[in-house]
Amino acid sequence: MPRKAKELSALEVKRLQYKGNQHNTLYFVGGVSGLALQVSKTGAKSWILRVKIGEKRRDIGLGGYPDVPLAQARQIARDQKELIASGNDPVETRKRQKAELAAVQRRGLTFEKAIELYMDIKEQELSNPKHKAQWTSTLRTYAVPHIGSLYVHEITTQDILRVLQPIWQEKTETASRLRGRIEAVLSWATVSGRRSGENPARWKGNLKELLPAPNKLAQKRNWPAVAVDEVADWFDCLKSQPGIAARALEFAVLCASRSGEVRFATWDELDLKSGIWTVPAQRTKMKRKHRVPLSQAAVALVESLPKQLSSPFLFAGPRGKVLSDMSISGVMRRMHARSTETGGEGWLDPQSKRPAVPHGLRSTFRNWAAETGYPWEMAEIALAHKVGTEVERAYMRTDLLERRRHMISDWALHLSGLRAGNVIPITICEN
Repeated sequence: MPRKAKELSALEVKRLQYKGNQHNTLYFVGGVSGLALQVSKTGAKSWILRVKIGEKRRDIGLGGYPDVPLAQARQIARDQKELIASGNDPVETRKRQKAELAAVQRRGLTFEKAIELYMDIKEQELSNPKHKAQWTSTLRTYAVPHIGSLYVHEITTQDILRVLQPIWQEKTETASRLRGRIEAVLSWATVSGRRSGENPARWKGNLKELLPAPNKLAQKRNWPAVAVDEVADWFDCLKSQPGIAARALEFAVLCASRSGEVRFATWDELDLKSGIWTVPAQRTKMKRKHRVPLSQAAVALVESLPKQLSSPFLFAGPRGKVLSDMSISGVMRRMHARSTETGGEGWLDPQSKRPAVPHGLRSTFRNWAAETGYPWEMAEIALAHKVGTEVERAYMRTDLLERRRHMISDWALHLSGLRAGNVIPITICEN
């Protein structure tokens, strides 16, 4: 009958040293038969459980010392012996689990990697570089820190809630868009065979029951706009601002265009002889070619611009690249700040009292068109909005270009402080 090992204390185990023979030194520590501490030449210590399984002797590793202390090693050894007594081989079980994990990892796909693969496809649908950047940025900022390392087939509704709940109340619109983008990535993962089952980011019948409806939390606010009766003062102040960003903003308001359309405008889109700027379909929100009639003021502005031979852009930024959206917004912020610094009220939206922004100038134009009696459909076409039903649009084949030319020229006169031969008083802008 084998001799029973003396049960060593934690302090005695701590003092065990390598004895100097050619092999690792093995100390049986007692408490559980077969449990030993292995000490290598380097002084590293690890736990071994020596047992017999069937006709085979097994040395089962239980972890390193002191990460696994004596008491824990004894408990692990007891658990392993119980498995053996029930007919299991812990070594074979461990091998099988390791193989299964490796197989899962080979076929598995993390959410962060899924974003990258999905965007390779999605980017082909997004013509606006700003939208492309927003898509990836939103997911990487809010989702990746929580679920980026998880395999897509492991992600649950509770994981999605961990992402959304911290921002659902304060950043409702961002959170709502984020949920939709997560759903899209996971939907792609399902179709590509990387996961199965219901989409944990879906709204109906799922997150709808766990989160307040977005439209109940935050009402959509319009972009702050300059008042119609103040826009001439504002435009006069704008013309005194230096820099290419100020000229881009000047052109945008003269044409009632979106800043993105202006920033990416190229010289070959302009026909100055006919006074037409043609925005290609891929750069418009409605994905339809949009012709913009140019007023004399807009043509004169374009003719005054420096042309960089190395850049195709009308309003080229540093090194000939696309002008940033923030540079145009910055012009309006500085104009407002300088006005308030000199005792003025700045350029505030008449309703919300928030400082006006570039996109709000399209609302200023729309209000002006309504107040001066221009037809609704002319103003909407000028803003590159959809007009009428699908049937009406199918039958209406004209974009009212020449009629809109008169309207946009009248708008330029209003911006310059002139209207039907009358002069609107202009307030001097402090720079």
